[in-house]
Amino acid sequence: MIVCGAGVVGASVAYFLARRGVAVTVVERTGVACAASGKSGGFLALDWCDGSPLGPLARASFTLHAELAAELSTDYGYRRMETFMLAARERGTPAGGHRVAAPPWLDGSGIVTAALGSQQTTAQVTPARFTAALLDAARARGARLHVGVVEDVAWRGAAASGVLTAGGETLEGDAVVLAMGPWTGRLAGRLRLPSVYGLKGYSVTLDAPDVPAHALFVDYRTADGRALEPEIFPRPDGEVYVCGMADPAPLPDSPEAVEVNESSCETLARAAGRVSAALAGARVVRRQACYRPVTDDGVPLIGRVPGVRGVFVATGHGPWGILNAPATGLAMAELVADGAAKLVDLRPFDPARLPAARRG
Repeated sequence: MIVCGAGVVGASVAYFLARRGVAVTVVERTGVACAASGKSGGFLALDWCDGSPLGPLARASFTLHAELAAELSTDYGYRRMETFMLAARERGTPAGGHRVAAPPWLDGSGIVTAALGSQQTTAQVTPARFTAALLDAARARGARLHVGVVEDVAWRGAAASGVLTAGGETLEGDAVVLAMGPWTGRLAGRLRLPSVYGLKGYSVTLDAPDVPAHALFVDYRTADGRALEPEIFPRPDGEVYVCGMADPAPLPDSPEAVEVNESSCETLARAAGRVSAALAGARVVRRQACYRPVTDDGVPLIGRVPGVRGVFVATGHGPWGILNAPATGLAMAELVADGAAKLVDLRPFDPARLPAARRG
């Protein structure tokens, strides 16, 4: 079995396949969690996808996250959180006071407008560490990591026989799972796959120890009137992650070519400082950007690639990749090994629901 991509979805697929005793080779061009899986927030929610096709997948995955935290031997920052909505302005203070009880550390100009989640319904992981823990556990069960660029699927007749890499090497496998995030779209024209795009966003990580486990979603207005929605996630290692600032920049050829806009990162740091003195004086440790994979209808592609044998796809999770990776990985392992997924119904995610991308 070949899994293309060592992001959180590929690592999860590899882990659950290896746990079943399937021989797995993971192919990654740069490094484990080198793209969005290493630069995301890691926020988990039980019921925020209810009412959409993602609802059952998210609920199953939220439960799996708790099970994996006990099952894997690595501390990757899993913990339950309380979650709040705030309104804040770059200048001035929103009208009115807190509408629900505000945690004492939220002592800036922001107004707490709602409680969005409790420790029963929201949680977090540190994404890069979680992805690495999954892949390490897979490798402990015999999986192999191969560094290389996947150029195409190799064929034996109409069935996949592995993948071709940029160096001319063929890696053999009786099935292939494409889990390369937005870069999965590079193969869309060669297979009957729908289009997969990259949606760029920015983040900063602040050095702010002793901040409680409270996730914040902020309705923020800049001084020039722009409406932003920063998200703030304190982590148990003493860092606070802040993300937002969507950017229409096109997807580059590789994760290492992703560019960081300093102005966007500074806006995020200022927004965090408006809600708490602990964040206003915090040092910026990292400034980052990444592309999350999205599809035309906003629903992931999880299932068989139409028209061929032995090729599967798992991508397009948008902002919920970290949350939904465990259930995606387990369902894909069931589909590949048993012929059908038992954990969740994968029909809403069938790639055949969307038209195939045009061949380049």
